[in-house]
Amino acid sequence: MQETFSEMEYAAKKKQTRRDRFLAEIEAVTPWADLAEALEPHYPKGAGRGRPPIGLVRMLRMYIAQQCFGLSDEGMEDAIYDSQAIRRFVGIDLGREAAPDATTLLKFRRLLETNDLTRRIFATINTHLAGKGLLLRQGTIVDATIIAAPSSTKNEKGERDPEMHQAKKGNQWYFGMKAHIGVDVDHGMVHSVVGTAANVSDVTQAHHLLHGDETDAIGDAGYQGVEKRAEHEGSSVTWHVAMRAGKRKALPKTRVGRLKERLEKLKASIRALGEHPFHVIKNRFGLRKVRYRGLAKNTAQLFTLFGMANLVIARKRILAFDSRVAT
Repeated sequence: MQETFSEMEYAAKKKQTRRDRFLAEIEAVTPWADLAEALEPHYPKGAGRGRPPIGLVRMLRMYIAQQCFGLSDEGMEDAIYDSQAIRRFVGIDLGREAAPDATTLLKFRRLLETNDLTRRIFATINTHLAGKGLLLRQGTIVDATIIAAPSSTKNEKGERDPEMHQAKKGNQWYFGMKAHIGVDVDHGMVHSVVGTAANVSDVTQAHHLLHGDETDAIGDAGYQGVEKRAEHEGSSVTWHVAMRAGKRKALPKTRVGRLKERLEKLKASIRALGEHPFHVIKNRFGLRKVRYRGLAKNTAQLFTLFGMANLVIARKRILAFDSRVAT
């Protein structure tokens, strides 16, 4: 396809912005063909005399860009008109066509939610990573974080989201949901995702975060007593759970006490790997608050975000693997 003058002018510019670099990385590491193959059976074929649907890959790219930049449906439509970098990523030439509008993107997102396809996006990305040796199965880090929801009742229904709940962390109360994840201990890739209300205890979800082939699992003090729960009966997994803060503070200043303190520091250094995916979705993708109403929609979004977070975390190793294969 022949480039327009504006595209050639943009391509010739000397400075590459952070957005350009980020989109170039996403472009290079995302398994677009695998994702399209996974979603294609559920995408409308456009039978009949009506207007044919917009191409699946284009809508997928628009949706991925929306999630990575934390944009609303209307915000994503505006971004396509405002940003040449995003237009190039999505594959839109405004000199020849109009951008898909916010309603089209909304319908695509609802298609993904209704057919549980964000879970398939997550699984497809992880299969792609496993093929490059980036998902190992010996150990799992389990962790959870609270994602705030609007607590205001100044909305159409005059009420807070009934599926979100309040929870206390330290001396602070939070209203929202929890994202629970299981993370590969070797490379920091997320392999399991569960969304619950914020008041659900971390330890109750631990069994959902294991893939079943682990020999070891690691968690913070919120998982104390996990190995005694009924759902873990007969499990061969060895749990390494952090000591509670009060008990750790009371460790004696003896050789044994110092050894136990060193062990706690070692466990904390391993658990830190499990914090990185939360950093990516909150700080890189901007998920400071839930974007939708209800647990189902927000949990569906988490599968996409953590799948893309895996690609961001592994991008250097993916590119190194691909360069070795190419040579």
